Amino acid sequence: MKMPSNRSKNSDWPELHFQDWSDTVATLHLWTQIIGKIRLVQTPWTNHSWHVPFYISARGLNTSLIPYDGRAFSIEFDLLEHQLSILVSDGGRRIIPLTPMCVTDFYMAVINVMRDLGLSVEIYTTPSEIANGIPFEEDRNHCHYDSRFATRFWQALVQIDRVFKEFRSRFIGKCSPVHFFWGSFDLAVTRFSGREAPLHPGGVPNFPDWAAQEAYSHEVSSAGFWPGGGGYKDAAFYSYTYPASDKFSGQEVSPDSAFYSKELSEFILPYDEVRKSTAPDETLLAFLQSTYEAAASTGGWDRSALEKEFIPKAR
Repeated sequence: MKMPSNRSKNSDWPELHFQDWSDTVATLHLWTQIIGKIRLVQTPWTNHSWHVPFYISARGLNTSLIPYDGRAFSIEFDLLEHQLSILVSDGGRRIIPLTPMCVTDFYMAVINVMRDLGLSVEIYTTPSEIANGIPFEEDRNHCHYDSRFATRFWQALVQIDRVFKEFRSRFIGKCSPVHFFWGSFDLAVTRFSGREAPLHPGGVPNFPDWAAQEAYSHEVSSAGFWPGGGGYKDAAFYSYTYPASDKFSGQEVSPDSAFYSKELSEFILPYDEVRKSTAPDETLLAFLQSTYEAAASTGGWDRSALEKEFIPKAR
């Protein structure tokens, strides 16, 4: 059986500089938190908070199906037509246009539409993982939305999602889905060694310590992408391990443009290094694989039990 190549050209990766759309990032981040908290309230707890993220879709960011009594619904940020789409299993459907609007106005629009659909959900309105966050119903500071850059962001996520999923397929141990966390506003995939980890210290702004400790209850090697503003000046890929050996930061990783940030305690690869590469998928896969190997080798993971090769049989 011939396996699909699923490779991209560098022209498939949009230009995406944080300084060009930082105000839109801030607003969109908070909008996604409102929808994410709705999913959080209505969805049964899954280990490491895997019940709360979004998934990359053919149009934007989607919650997947959310239960509500005997019904179910899903919510999607359509970043092509720029609308929030709420679909209910009983046939209900509502659209909220995504245009420049303050967080408080978006919040009220969502709550009113949800109630109109018979979906009354109460959420904790202080943003998560943001220091000094303004409650959604009071936030008139974040009102920017540039549709051009929102679309570019989604186009980048489509490419990254594909590469992350290929990387994930190489691992047969416990591994997270490829998912978008609205708290930290990043796309991530996490591998586990199978061993318990030391108690995490917590300390994340507006995020319960017990949640952080449950998220990091076991040893991990985690990689992801954020659009900027998370401690690095521009869009970038990251990779870290918990707990980290003293030797982790000194490991050689690929490509040559990747580096270890002492401030972030993570390896960093600027997004532009992938976008401008003649083989962007291979460049990103090299970063993901080499940083994982740095984590696994310095952490003493049983790699022979976690990385067995799987070759599908032709039919």
